[in-house]
Amino acid sequence: MMRKLLLMAAMVIVVGSVDAQDPHFSQFFASPLTLNPAFTGKFDGTWRLAANHRDQWPSIPKAYVTTSASVDFPILKTKIAENDVFGVGLSGVSDQSANSQLKLNYGSVSMSYHKALDENGYNTIGAGFQGTYSSMILDVSNLNFESMLTQNGFTDISKREVLANGNNQNYFDVNAGVLFSGSTNGENNYYIGASMYHINRPKVGFKDKNWFLGGRVTVHGGGTFFLSDVVSLSTSIIHQIQNKASETTLGAAVGLNANNDNVNPTNVYLGSWVRLNDAIIPYIGLEFAGLRIGASYDVNISSLKAATGNRGGSEISLIYIKRPVESKGIPCPRF
Repeated sequence: MMRKLLLMAAMVIVVGSVDAQDPHFSQFFASPLTLNPAFTGKFDGTWRLAANHRDQWPSIPKAYVTTSASVDFPILKTKIAENDVFGVGLSGVSDQSANSQLKLNYGSVSMSYHKALDENGYNTIGAGFQGTYSSMILDVSNLNFESMLTQNGFTDISKREVLANGNNQNYFDVNAGVLFSGSTNGENNYYIGASMYHINRPKVGFKDKNWFLGGRVTVHGGGTFFLSDVVSLSTSIIHQIQNKASETTLGAAVGLNANNDNVNPTNVYLGSWVRLNDAIIPYIGLEFAGLRIGASYDVNISSLKAATGNRGGSEISLIYIKRPVESKGIPCPRF
């Protein structure tokens, strides 16, 4: 009964308005192009592939299932100033909720430019922009609404909600961000950035189009610091606000260089993040041959834990960076 009530509540919110939060990942640090368009092309390599998959609240059948993938790369290296970065990228997100009754699909093109602030390129400042084409599809055939409730249950299908604008809504989005990335010795790295999504506030609505998609403002930072030749510490924090909803997530992971090779390291990561007033997020990661795989699990600690059985959701991420044989090794944000 609790599962049905939660699903019904979610769908009432969706049909009535779109005044809700965007899809998001607990491993936000492993999804660069959904975090900030300014991360486009900002890495040490030829190209980067990233993918993420999240299954939230598994105790409620397919409450939220989110998958993303992106590819980005720096271009025009010989046409711009040395140590500057001009990046372009493509990304997509698929988000399905309420047992796939609501489907959101996003396709994005992004670009960024980073200007070196010193002759070594250790410190840079940059900005990025992103254009997104979005599609929302709502299937009401298997949904129950308050108007359908009779003394015998949800039986009066003639009173099912009518979607005046159809079950498919498409719109174009504009996103942007800024990013500072720095290093003190050419090995460690720290960064701080800010981004805003839905700058143009597109009108979206299944019953009418009087609802504006609220802007999402994100401030984030992090860094990787080497404690010894084989031990590192990677930490990150994010605070984001959308409409009246906000969240803060922070944490860190300790990395161990298992093969004691600084050129092609095999790193094992263990740590945890915390989403304040919501969940503890243990994390484990493995990095080798340019590939980094991360796995985490949200342990719900909020008042919703009674309905979810403390099962906040599982998440997996991977990032692969293709590096040339002779890499300059300029310190960049690591995920």
